[in-house]
Amino acid sequence: MSTQLATNTYGSSRIHLLRVSKQQGRHDIREISLSVRFEGDFEAAHTSGDNRKILPADTIDNTVYALARQHSIEPLENFGQHLIEHFLTYNPQVHSVLIDANENRWTRLPHGGKLHASAFESGGNEERTCFLTGTRTGTQARAGIRNLSVLKTSKSSFQDFKKDPYTTLQDDRQTILSTVIAADWLYSEEDPQFGPLWHAARKMLLETFAEHESHSLQHTLYAIGDAILSNFDNISEIHLSLPSKQFYLADLTALGMDNPDAVFLPRCEPHATIEATLRKTL
Repeated sequence: MSTQLATNTYGSSRIHLLRVSKQQGRHDIREISLSVRFEGDFEAAHTSGDNRKILPADTIDNTVYALARQHSIEPLENFGQHLIEHFLTYNPQVHSVLIDANENRWTRLPHGGKLHASAFESGGNEERTCFLTGTRTGTQARAGIRNLSVLKTSKSSFQDFKKDPYTTLQDDRQTILSTVIAADWLYSEEDPQFGPLWHAARKMLLETFAEHESHSLQHTLYAIGDAILSNFDNISEIHLSLPSKQFYLADLTALGMDNPDAVFLPRCEPHATIEATLRKTL
């Protein structure tokens, strides 16, 4: 019997930085976190301890910081492409570079009826994401959103589902629909207008969630995916995850009170999870 090295990658993870761009009377900030991984000719490091083809993780980190000084990090996808180009140019042992990045959103604080020039508040847990795979023949880009919490109190029901002896859930003609959306989509061209496309896709996602007459989270997921694929020529695939964050009507009868759809309680766990990938067909 012999042992053979199969797939392997290495790199650096959780590289955090805050980029501040200063103009006259205005500062702009971007906070990102990313990981960089290499695929390539690294067998000797595994089998014989030969590190001559291993670029240290510390050097990878420093490269990210240096290129963040030299280039804008907005949009994330373009910054990732700069990193891929650099690592492939100076490291012939690297066959492909994988960039997994996310951006924490910040918004300007109000001040005197206007937006403050240099003070910000967190945009919550929502993150902008991107995943790039780059080789010497091209780059594949996925963009997306993570931890986008949404809720609506109308245009939502859950009825006529399968029932068996263990089913206690009742049909609900008017339910609160709440979820935390994770979505990522594949661009069908290598260098689209990443920034405007991301903002437009996010807007379409939110509008579809709000206006769709939902009969289940599966129904809503498909409507969102279909809207994105139908309205953006350069998006060929989308993956969506919509966990159910349920609220149920509080029973106030023990307090001698009715509850006409006014007070709801959250159910955190367990929760349903719905995921699907939608693709365009010819």
